[in-house]
Amino acid sequence: MKRLLLFLAALASAMPASAGVALHAATRSFEVGSDSLFYCFFSTVSANLEPGGWGSRFPTLMRLYEGRVATADLALLRKELAATRSELKTLPLSKIVWNFEHRDLQPPWGNNINGNITDLSNYFVTSDGKDLFETLFQAIAEAERQKVPIEVE
Repeated sequence: MKRLLLFLAALASAMPASAGVALHAATRSFEVGSDSLFYCFFSTVSANLEPGGWGSRFPTLMRLYEGRVATADLALLRKELAATRSELKTLPLSKIVWNFEHRDLQPPWGNNINGNITDLSNYFVTSDGKDLFETLFQAIAEAERQKVPIEVE
């Protein structure tokens, strides 16, 4: 597991700052935004909600970060995502984790965030201004409708 985390952290830090992430469900794409914000989302989930380490409570959700969730696992992904959102709603903004491996790092914008962001459940916004959770739920629904996996690029 530690090797996987080191690989993921190295991958995230090796990508250019302008690299973007999108979710794909066959013929539809869902824009997420920067790879560093995407990694921040998973880092925050794992650091705050998975005391047993990366993927210990939400293995299907964390598999999404690795690049793909199979069609057969989409219902479980939706369930884990809903639980994650509910639990992040109880956490203050101070619990944000920019980088799982380097927890002393802070988001480049620091505490200068929109006043509408009140907790970690509404902290993550896509590059086109949408709530990341809503985008993820839409991607899951579309993948289920088309009976295809979700892939990350």
